[in-house]
Parts: sequence; structure tokens; C-alpha cells
Amino acid sequence: MLLAVAMVFVDQTIVSIAAPTIVEDLDLSSSGMQQVVNAYLLALAAFFALGGRLADVFGHRRMLVTGTLVFAASSVLCGSAPMGGFAQSWLVLFRATQGLGAALIFPAALAVVISAFPVAERGRALAVFYVLAGSLTIAGPLLGGLLTAWTWRAIFWVNVPIALASLVLTALARLPNVRRPERIDVPGAVLVATGLGLSVLGLQRAPSWGWDAPATWGCVIGGLVVLAFFCRHELRTDDPLIKLRVFRDRAFTADVLVLFFAMLAFVPVMFFASVYAQISLSASPNQAGLYLLYFFAGFGLSAQAGGRILDKRGARPAMLLGTALGSVGFALWAWKLTDLSPHDQWPYVALAGAGIGLLLSPASTDAANRAIDSSYGEVTGLTQTVRNYGAAVGMTIFGTVLVHVTTSRVSSTLATNGMPEDKARNAARGIAEAITGHPDDHQPTGDGPTASLLRSAGHAIRTDFAEANQWVFYGMAIAMSVGFLCSLLHPGTRVTGDAATMIGSEQQRIPR
Repeated sequence: MLLAVAMVFVDQTIVSIAAPTIVEDLDLSSSGMQQVVNAYLLALAAFFALGGRLADVFGHRRMLVTGTLVFAASSVLCGSAPMGGFAQSWLVLFRATQGLGAALIFPAALAVVISAFPVAERGRALAVFYVLAGSLTIAGPLLGGLLTAWTWRAIFWVNVPIALASLVLTALARLPNVRRPERIDVPGAVLVATGLGLSVLGLQRAPSWGWDAPATWGCVIGGLVVLAFFCRHELRTDDPLIKLRVFRDRAFTADVLVLFFAMLAFVPVMFFASVYAQISLSASPNQAGLYLLYFFAGFGLSAQAGGRILDKRGARPAMLLGTALGSVGFALWAWKLTDLSPHDQWPYVALAGAGIGLLLSPASTDAANRAIDSSYGEVTGLTQTVRNYGAAVGMTIFGTVLVHVTTSRVSSTLATNGMPEDKARNAARGIAEAITGHPDDHQPTGDGPTASLLRSAGHAIRTDFAEANQWVFYGMAIAMSVGFLCSLLHPGTRVTGDAATMIGSEQQRIPR
């Protein structure tokens, strides 16, 4: 299962490293490349809930194999993108089908792991799963840099041998294909995919379209309205896509809220810390990946402790401690960003990672344990949807803050160095958008002027960018603090083997 989800996690970040090479080779625009990157994440967000439900109805093994085949075929097609004007549409289409394959793989794989372990052992088992799977996200930039040196197409083709190995291991494991012969709620699937897709699209494109653009709010608000209709539909249908009555369990609601606010920080920090390291610390992409290892060192060491706390005392203590440590860690990390020294920052980077590691497995596992009728695929699909939506919100909000503050700081620096105010503002905007990866569709940002300005005022701009990142990392600390308040809502009840039976009959266990 780890090998299966390896592709899902690596592909969330690997394409960003190869983006400049793809743009140059296929003659894409900056905004076009953003669409290629976002297509994968958009499809993930839109189809996770459906993927979880399909895994329960048709069987975890069957959907795992189906998702792996879809993902592998899409990877081959992405790596075979033609030259010319059709290249962008080709990549966007098959990156989206990659996301669909990933949305089928992950809920099924996680449900297999959950059903393979009794309730009393799931905390430690899923801690290992999340540590190894989460660590693969950081492998994306490192692997992407190595493969791109040969050809950018290899970042997609590398998924094929991984997929084949995953299929072989799945066959050798002889997984039982437990099915739930229930009707698929097609209208619900359409509504949730449309609602999530629209709102996430609006969030993704907000930096380019502008927060005052009708298209931005049309997508965000329109998506939320569709999701409201989805909830109404689910409460009235006999075979819902998602059994929303699971939210009547206060502990489950607390788990989901903590995951949402933790994901506001967890996924965005990998992007923002990497860009900070490359700009403010003048690190190479590979060195930026090593800088993130401080975070994952804390994450990995604490995750096992979080799993043990869950197994012995329940999810509430782990979530309270994790969110508290995370909020302190991110705040201290933000405070040290302007020192421009990774050696002074690493204890706080590791502390922030430790906070996330402590809470991630307990919150996710406790939510899965509370699945109605042991619908593990459905619940993991739901929690992953919430996690991805939180990540999209975090990326958008923090990205907008970073561009705004960077523009203000750099503009002031350039004006102080004698550049006219209007030109300083435009130049600062171009620099901010170039280094944060949020290009303005209406304002080209040439590499020449940006590179020249970075050379002429390099140290001042690196400091300005570090100060702008402080706002972002303090925002992550606030998100973790809100997660702490949500942890207080958890009643502290534990799901034992007997409780699991009361919630629903246990699925056939996988031999271990």
C-alpha cells in the first residue's frame, strides 16, 4: 500500500521542480504551466469522496488496481506530450486523469491498512504509514531535480515501474475484495465533484484573477452553494455517497476540524519553506529539500509517539499536545526567519514538524475508527477531501499574503535605492510573482528584469522576502492554535474493539 500511495504523494510536488524546463521545451505560458500543476490537485480534491465510496462498494482491491492502472496510463501519456500548441491541453487533461487515479488509489489503500489491524494497534500502524507516505512528498523535489537533468518526461515515466511493482505486490498479498452491494449515488457524486472542483479552482486561480474578480468569487461561492445542495441531497437519499450522520459524533467532527486546520499549515509549509530557502538562504533546489528534512525529522520522531498515545489514551491528548507544539514551533520558526541561518532555525523547524506528526495519525485514525458500518473507504475519502481542501485554502491565503507583503517590502527597498515609485511597484510585483510561482495573467514578468533586479539589490530583497514569509508562518501558527481549540471539542472517548462492533460490523480482516 505504501508503494501504491508513493506515486500519489511524489506527484504532488515533483512537477513544480521541472516546471521551468517544461515551459521552455513546450513553449508554455507561466499561467498555462500553473494550470498543468493545478489540474492534478483539482482532480484529487474533486474525486476523493467518490473514490472512497467506490472502494467500499466495489472492493478496496479492485479500486486500488483500477486507480493504479489509470494513474500509470496517465503518467505515460503525460510523458508523451506532443510539441506545439496542443501540448498544454494534453498535459492538463492527463494530469487531471492522474489526479482521478490518485483519488481512487489513496482511500482504497488506506482502507486496506485500517482493516488489516485491530483497533488497539491502528495508531502505531497508521503512524508508520503516514510517516513514510508523508516523507515521500519531500522526495518529489529531490527526485524531480535528478530526473529533469536527464529529461523532464522522466518525472512522469518513473511512475510506471512503481505502478508495476505495486500491482505485483498487491497480487502477492492476496487481498480479499470485500464489497458492499449498495447503489452509487450518482447525483451526489456529480454535486460534490462540481462543488469541490469549482471552489478549489476559484482558490487556485485567485492570485492570477485577483480577489476582486467576479470569476474568483463566482467559482468559490458557486462551489459552496453546490456543496450546500449536496449536503441537502445526502440527508434525503437512501444510499448517500457520504453518510453525513457521522458528524453527529462530536469526536469525529473534532477530528475533521483538527485535520482541516493542520492541513492549512502542513501542505503549504513544504512549498513556502522550499521557496524561502532558495530565495532568502540562496539554497539550490536540492539544498532546499535538505532544509525541509529538519521538519520531517521532527515529524517522523513524534508520529510514533502520537500513535502510541492514541492506542493507550485516545486521540484527544495527542491532538492537544500536537496542535500546541505546532503553534509554538511555527511561531518560533517565523521569529527566526530573518536571521537567514538554517542552523539557528532547525530546532523550531523540527518542533513544528513534531506538532504535525503528533496529531496527524491520531486524528485520521480516530476518524476512521468511527466509520458507520465500517465504511472505511468512505470515511478516508471524506477525511482526505477535507485535508486537500484545507491545503488548497492554505496555499491560496498564504500565497496571496506572501505576494502582497513581498511586493510592499521590495517596492520600498527599490524606491529607497532611487527607482521611481511607480516603476518600483511594478518591478516589485514582478519579482514577487516570479519567486512565489503566482504569475499575473495580465502582467508579463520577464526573467531578464527580475534577474537583474535580484542581482542589484540581492541581499535586501532576500531580507524583504524573509520578512514577508514571517507573516505566512505566523499565520500557520494561528491555524494550529485554532486546531488546538477544536481539539478541546473532542469528548475524549475512545473506540475499542467492542465499540467498533457497536458502530458497525468489522470487515473481513486481511491476514498478516
